[in-house]
Parts: sequence; structure tokens; C-alpha cells
Amino acid sequence: MSAIPEKIGKYRIIEEVGRGSMGSVYSAHDPFADKKVAIKLAHSQYVKEEETGERFKKLFFNEAQAAGVLNHPSILKIFDADIDGDNCYLVMEYIHNAKTLGGYCKPDTLLPIREVVGIIYKVAKALDYAHRQGIIHRDIKPENILQTSTLDIKIADFSIAMIIREDFLETQFHGFLGSPLYMSPEQINEWQISTNTDIFSLGIIMYEMLTGHHPFKANNLSAISKKITSEKTPPLSEFRNDVPEGLEYALKRMLKKSPDKRYNMGLDLAADLALIYEDLDDVENQDSLREKFESIQNLGFFDGFTDADIWELIRACDWHKYDSNSHIIREGEEDHSFYIILSGVVTVEKNGQQIDSLQEGNCFGEMGYLTKAKRSASVIAKSDVSLIQVNASTLDRAAEETQLRFLKIFVKTLIGRLADTTSILTQASSRS
Repeated sequence: MSAIPEKIGKYRIIEEVGRGSMGSVYSAHDPFADKKVAIKLAHSQYVKEEETGERFKKLFFNEAQAAGVLNHPSILKIFDADIDGDNCYLVMEYIHNAKTLGGYCKPDTLLPIREVVGIIYKVAKALDYAHRQGIIHRDIKPENILQTSTLDIKIADFSIAMIIREDFLETQFHGFLGSPLYMSPEQINEWQISTNTDIFSLGIIMYEMLTGHHPFKANNLSAISKKITSEKTPPLSEFRNDVPEGLEYALKRMLKKSPDKRYNMGLDLAADLALIYEDLDDVENQDSLREKFESIQNLGFFDGFTDADIWELIRACDWHKYDSNSHIIREGEEDHSFYIILSGVVTVEKNGQQIDSLQEGNCFGEMGYLTKAKRSASVIAKSDVSLIQVNASTLDRAAEETQLRFLKIFVKTLIGRLADTTSILTQASSRS
């Protein structure tokens, strides 16, 4: 790692606060304005490159040209841009304790739905402003959206922005530009782009913030491109069951493959999100979700599961309560789920005869999940019972490691059940 410079231009460097593909970011002191600023310093090896150095510098300073015409509370301000010897740098607004949205895109760090909608609403409004000023960002991704300590939003990094203003006559960069996981179909195909390119990328972020999963993630660029351009996005219901219908509609519209079927402007999206926001009072709050997490975290069934696994399960599964003597599963029915008992006692019965009794922490119905066959026995609540129902589709979408942990428990449970059944049959045979 290169040494931190003492000064860049007139600015005294304080410390390094970030590092990216194009440059490093430092906090610094502006002696004339007497305030703290952030400085992005281009990596010198790219600036000095004989064949591509000039193009790199133009790309680097493109951010100053694009963001320099914007003045919006949710867009990071650019104060200055200059060259000091071999140093190419931008001077930007400093955000104390800033976080990127990337920290809210994992199953165990998701924000409440209300907060997600509020964040996407602010970003949509800011993008609408930028678009009306003739600026298309082209690189909307979680790492380029900052959240301040006061929960405000700042869109950053306009380095590959397209400027479509009449008063801007310089040659624009075209072609395969952006972060592949957050590109729109038209960016992948290198077609003409418009303002709703940014809307598509914002839809990917919202999907991640709601599910903890990327809708187009794959092992290589070719597979990512195919998913973005031609494959359907997995519905939110595969990961959680508490997303309002209006929000699902808005997200599907943001992620339409055809640009003319998406929201055309950020203000249109913001208007829909404002209506959805008003209807979110009935959505389960974070305190209730935390109670569910704590209620199942210590169950023996979940030994070896990570917090992320458990959070994913909580959001995706159905939670049920049954009164005493209620049927949970009926013999002969088709049901491809399995169940985990949170409290109470159930009995397993076949042909009217009790063959097992299960309680808190036990699971049942795993054979129906594994074989997709009709139920071979009934399960009846013998007290008030609370449990969670895990759908087969939920596990099919889970990470491979999570699926392996579930299957390990299934096998262990099945071996135990077979051993018990063998014991019962042996005892019955000896009595006869």
C-alpha cells in the first residue's frame, strides 16, 4: 500500500477513508474554507499509463463535470478538481461516519420495509433531479449510495455518468461501462440508454435490500448478462411473505427488461413509493421480527446455523398457531413443506394409531419436502402449538451452505425416526 501523502494541492491530508478501483479517498482540511473535505486521488499507475492515461484522466474528471452541475441535498457535492504534478484529484463534500447501502443487503442486516421504501424514495427523487439536469448516472449500485449519520442519502461517483445537456459538447464515453451486476439490459447489449437505465439499477438495489439476495448473481459475466437480459427475476415471495402487493408491483416495473415498460422518470417511481409508504403500518415491525429471531435462535434444530440463515428463514417462512386437537397435517394430503415446533406438543398418527410424540425444537414433515409424496401420517396438536412452516421453494432459493445444513438435520431426524420405528416393530413382534 502506498504511503499517505501529507498534502494534495492546498489540502492537508488527515487520513485514508476509502479505496476503490479508480482511486483512494482521504479526509482533508481545506485551509481557505476552514472545513473538512474528502479528496479522491486517482491511482497514479493509471494516470501514467502511456496509451490509456489520457482517457483515464478524462474519465476521472468526468465526475466533476457531471456532478458539478448538480445541486441537490441527496447528491454528493463536488467542490474542486485539479492536477498537482502527477496527482489528479477531486475535492468533495465530507460525510462523517457515512455508510454505503451495501451494509443493508445481507439477510441478517436488512432494514425494516418502511426504511427501505424511504431510502429508495429519496434516491428516486435525487435521480429525477439529475435526469432533468441532463445527467444519467450509469453506475447506480449500493457502494455508490451513502447514508449519513442523520439517515440522509447521498448519491456519489458520477465518474461514468452520461451528460446529455445542450451546453455540453465534449465527446461522451460509450460502450460497456458500469458494474456488471447492476447494469441494465441496454447497458449489457451496448444499446442506447436513457434515464430509466438508472431506474433498473435502483430496482436491483431495492431487491437486495428487501431479500438479502442479488436477483442476477452468477459465477461469470456471461451468466450474469444472460440473467439480466433474458431471465425472470425470482419473486420476492420466495424470500419473504410480508411484502405489500403494491411494493412488489413497483419493483417488477423497475426491473422490466424493456426500458419503455419501466418507470420513465424517478418522480413517477417516487409517487408510487409515497403511496406504498402510507400503507406500511400493517407490515410487521422490526421489534416483532427480533422477538421471532430470539424465540428460535436457541432451539436445538438450529445448532450450526448462522444468524444470516435464521433471519432468512424468519422472513421467508409462514408462522402458525394451532389450538389443541387441531389437525396440522392430514394423512393422504399433498403438502411439500416441513414444520418446526416452537412450543407445544403434537402427536403423529397413522391409521388412527399414535406412532410418535414431538415437542418444542422437533421438526416433522421432512419426508414430504424431500420426496414430494402424499402424507403418510397425520400430525395433530395435543396442546396449543406454535410452529413455522418451511416451503420447499424457500430452501431451493437458499444458499447452498444453508441447504446442506437443513439436509444434514433431515438425515439425522430420519435416521432417528427409522430407529424408533424399528424398535416399536421389534417390540410388537416379540409380544405377538
